[in-house]
Amino acid sequence: MNISGTLNVFRLIKEPALCLPQHTVSTFNHLPIPLSKAFPKRDGEKEVDIKAVVLDKDNCFAIPHTNEVHKPYHDKFQELRRAYPGSRLLIVSNTAGTDSDKNQAEAAILEKNTGVKVLRHSTKKPGCKDEVMSYFKKHPDSGVTSPNQIAVVGDRLFTDVMMANMMGSYGFWIRDGVIERKSFFARMEDRLATFLLRRGYCAPDPSHFE
Repeated sequence: MNISGTLNVFRLIKEPALCLPQHTVSTFNHLPIPLSKAFPKRDGEKEVDIKAVVLDKDNCFAIPHTNEVHKPYHDKFQELRRAYPGSRLLIVSNTAGTDSDKNQAEAAILEKNTGVKVLRHSTKKPGCKDEVMSYFKKHPDSGVTSPNQIAVVGDRLFTDVMMANMMGSYGFWIRDGVIERKSFFARMEDRLATFLLRRGYCAPDPSHFE
């Protein structure tokens, strides 16, 4: 059970835009690389400089409940690894690497199959934002000095995108995922986002975070 996700949903009553992404793509293969390309520089605005990427696993680059890159996404995944090598790419899953991952077995398999570090975290998304930031602070080679230099990529608005906005980072929403999103909560997220956008709400601007 994701207690963090359940509790943090109530934040949307006060700040509904927390679930809105700064950029949306259909699938993992549609991600622009480097991710900063999603935000062309405008006159008078500071250029977006994404130095590190936090990746969700299930229905982002992997079929849910598997611990390997979905084959059609293999080339894109390797391109992302080349653009964000070493500690600049981090997998943060609500399954692998959590306290519910017995002996961290899934995390170990996922790291072996992807070559990417999996964060061990006691609180599930979106509540593990402090653990994510702590990881990058411990790895200065990532180049991250501010949360607005991080992008969070995932298929869930109430966990991945909400965590990005709570951190002051950029949220990239994988709208369609690997398989069709059939769960009640996923459909509710989609409908709420559509409603908010029609009412004129906009995603928070991470450039205000320093």
